[in-house]
Amino acid sequence: MKILIKNGRIIDPDTKRDEVADLYLEDGLIKKAPKAAKSTADKVIDATGCYVMPGLIDMHVHLRDPGLTHKEDVESGSKAAAKGGFTTIVAMPNTKPVIDEPTRVQYVMNKAASCAPIHVLQAGAITKGQAGEELTDIKGMIDAGIPAISEDGKSVMNARLYRDAMKTAAKYDIPVLAHCEDSNMAAGGCMNDDEVAEKFQLPGISNAVEDVIVARDIFLSFETGCRLHLCHCSTQRSEMMVKDAKKKGGKVTAEVCPHHFTLTSEDMVKGDTNYKMNPPLRTKKDVEALKRGLKEDTFDVISTDHAPHTREEKAASMTKAPFGIVGLETCVSLVISELVKPGIITPMQMAEKMSYNPARILKVNGGSLKEGKPADVVIIDPDKTYVIDSKSFVSKGKNTPFDGRKVSGEVVATICDGKIVYSKDQK
Repeated sequence: MKILIKNGRIIDPDTKRDEVADLYLEDGLIKKAPKAAKSTADKVIDATGCYVMPGLIDMHVHLRDPGLTHKEDVESGSKAAAKGGFTTIVAMPNTKPVIDEPTRVQYVMNKAASCAPIHVLQAGAITKGQAGEELTDIKGMIDAGIPAISEDGKSVMNARLYRDAMKTAAKYDIPVLAHCEDSNMAAGGCMNDDEVAEKFQLPGISNAVEDVIVARDIFLSFETGCRLHLCHCSTQRSEMMVKDAKKKGGKVTAEVCPHHFTLTSEDMVKGDTNYKMNPPLRTKKDVEALKRGLKEDTFDVISTDHAPHTREEKAASMTKAPFGIVGLETCVSLVISELVKPGIITPMQMAEKMSYNPARILKVNGGSLKEGKPADVVIIDPDKTYVIDSKSFVSKGKNTPFDGRKVSGEVVATICDGKIVYSKDQK
């Protein structure tokens, strides 16, 4: 298929190109446009006033497949991702059963090949059954196609075992995606440990629950030489430690999620479990630190931690409802509304953190609009305003605290391997 994207603002972090121009796609690749491109193209898209960026890459998604497909599955999650502007996503391994051996990796990849409109990558668990007692067959899962290992949903509390996994990751040059949470300190908490928790009379989760594991993991990364990627950072000390590790030459990257740079615990509505997430919503000082870290490029990546749950599960009390919110279909608008429009980050930084940097960390072929690269492209209207409506979500999950929020920034079209996999005008 030949696609001509006209008059868009091309933002390519790979070449630092930022200009209004045309982009031509043919046979699944980005190519130099022929002179008669407009007349020979199968599809012409007018992108006037829009950003044209490399397809977005989400390093942190829960597809719930296998075993929890009443919440989400490969097909519904990947279609939600396409609507959100993503052309590649990485699924976390905390499914039932856990993705802890090669045949289960192959299950997800085979299913994605049959029904996903975008690229779906599957991370492998660090320990068998995520029980924290025995390492998985990491090499076997690498051979099956995993781009990273992760125990997401928890930390490996046995530091010796975790160090051994890091050594294996370093040997095969894959990143460790780290959920930093000291389970001994976190037990029973359901929101940030502050005055709001006291007012709601709920058990809290202190910043130290995250901070002590961030520190441990950074130390182990230096010792083992592994590439460490810190997931969903939420505290001001996390920002400080990542910044310091980078200054000292550490192989450390880190991500922030939209809910953590947008909301604080003071925004929570009592009893509304759509505000319950892990890590929890923190304080204004933490949010300021996260925004500073994004502005100064201490934080490399913006990911969603897309975590769908059923209405029935989220209807339970704050202490019993599961952690997590959906994010694939709200991420772009929150980034533009909360970071780009206020001038905290530039559109180029947005493309870096949501496409180029994830591609570099995962070592996948994306994040670029150079000629010859895969035709993975997203077109975004940054000035389009609308109200988030969870009823319109493609995801099975509707659990979001952003329902009814007015935002700017709409995905106009998503193109993966030269095929239009989402268009806002499609029926």
